[in-house]
Order: sequence, then C-alpha cells, then structure tokens
Amino acid sequence: MPGLRNTSTIAAPPERVWAVVADVERWPERIPTVDSVERLDAGPLAVGARTKLKQPRLSEAIWTVTELTEGVSYTWESKSPGVTVVATHLVEPHPEGTKLTLSLTVEGPLAGLGWLLTKKMTQRYVETEAASIKQVAEG
Repeated sequence: MPGLRNTSTIAAPPERVWAVVADVERWPERIPTVDSVERLDAGPLAVGARTKLKQPRLSEAIWTVTELTEGVSYTWESKSPGVTVVATHLVEPHPEGTKLTLSLTVEGPLAGLGWLLTKKMTQRYVETEAASIKQVAEG
C-alpha cells in the first residue's frame, strides 16, 4: 500500500497536542492546507463521526472515524471511486513533551495511480499539518 508517515516531537504535554489534533473544526484557521471543515455529526470525535474536509487542489472529501482512543489516537478514512485514504493521528508521551505521528495509506484498485499523482503534494500537506499542530500546541 502506498503511504507515508511523519513523526515530530512537540514541546507541549500530550493533552495539549491532543486538544489541537482533535479540534478539527478549527483546522482551517490553524492549518493552511485545510480550506474548510464541516462536522456532519454533533459532539466530539467518535467512531462513526463524519467530517467534510476541503483542501486546496483536492476534491472535497467525507472523512469517517473508524478507530478512536480518546486522548491518544484516531483513524479516519475517506472513500472515492477506486481509492480509500486512511489517515491516523497518534499522540504519545515523549521525554521532551509529545511525539506526534501522522500516517496515511492509500488503498484500492486505483491507489497506485492516485498516489503517483498526489504523493508530493500529500507529503507537503502532512508535513505542513504536523508543523502547524506543533506551532499551535507550543504557542
């Protein structure tokens, strides 16, 4: 499966990093690679919760939470014809504060072609997301 992983160390406690990562409604004001977010379900993130996300140069996508460990991680996925994108946000204690791991995989019959077309941009977006979360959590 094509994909990528980005790990960074953040000089802030895991609770603070988790608060930034899980507050997806505020991503457009905090992360420049997110144009808009619309939660489609009320309440905090939970398994089954859906979020409509628009990013520059990408089609609007519905992300559905498939796994969640409160305060630690969540995985969500977005499906389009022939491709499923799975993204995980993992927050772990670290001697210097928090280790944040963002990972993304692309699955399905068109995954190879889709990845070929979007790999560099996706890598930049994930790096920007990690840097933005770090800046907000440490600020």
